[in-house]
Amino acid sequence: MTERTGCNIDHFFPGISGDYVALFSENSGVWTVLDRLKGYIRDVIRPNLFPEVRPGVPVSTHLVLLPQGWLTDGFEIVCDEATKGKFQVRIDGEAVPQASLICAGTIFTDNQLQIGKGVIIEPGAMIKGPGIIGDYTEVRQGAYIRGDCLIGKRCVIGHTTEVKHSVFLDGAKAGHFAYIGDSVLGRDVNLGAGTKLANLCFAPGNVSIKIGGKSIDTGRRKFGAILGDKVQTGCNSVTNPGVLVGLNSLITPGSIVMPGSYTPRSVIR
Repeated sequence: MTERTGCNIDHFFPGISGDYVALFSENSGVWTVLDRLKGYIRDVIRPNLFPEVRPGVPVSTHLVLLPQGWLTDGFEIVCDEATKGKFQVRIDGEAVPQASLICAGTIFTDNQLQIGKGVIIEPGAMIKGPGIIGDYTEVRQGAYIRGDCLIGKRCVIGHTTEVKHSVFLDGAKAGHFAYIGDSVLGRDVNLGAGTKLANLCFAPGNVSIKIGGKSIDTGRRKFGAILGDKVQTGCNSVTNPGVLVGLNSLITPGSIVMPGSYTPRSVIR
């Protein structure tokens, strides 16, 4: 059962604070975070990409970022049963969890990227700045990050997943074959394989949302979805442009979610 609800931020991201609080406003629709995103990234970003990375040219060798700077050698990369199939950086035989790894074959279009500690970027990912990738986040093989993306801590941008002008709050995961356009994923959101957050209507004009029987113009031509904390989507689910889903909700596999606002703890079929 689903119900329509308002745009109270506590329906989506209760207690939001810390690194992200400046993005949100209690006095406007929750989607206005997308209007502030571009300026916010430019205000806070501290680019730290390896200076010799060439735009559009695949990185030729593994690169490791430590607090004291970049390494091009003097480390070992391990990926086996002991690491549960994940890349691990070792120095002198010891695992270094805070080391960030950019695998050979990654492509960057510019140097406007801030990389946190413990980040893993697998071969074949393509990343356009400006953007921020938070601590211990995984960017997996074939991922495409298209600019103006704020990715929090311990997130996953999965295989052949595309992200454009979006926010992943801490712990949000889109592990497999997803599209996330002009959207916000709350803390610990998990997208099932093949989830698509569509961001552009067929009809001309801005995306509107019906709330309480009233149609509200978001002022945005492109607007995907706002998924509150701990929302789960089933495989191959699709949200239409202009979907607001309250925290702790479930979107069942194969569902097509119509525009509108859904209360916390909804089950959307």
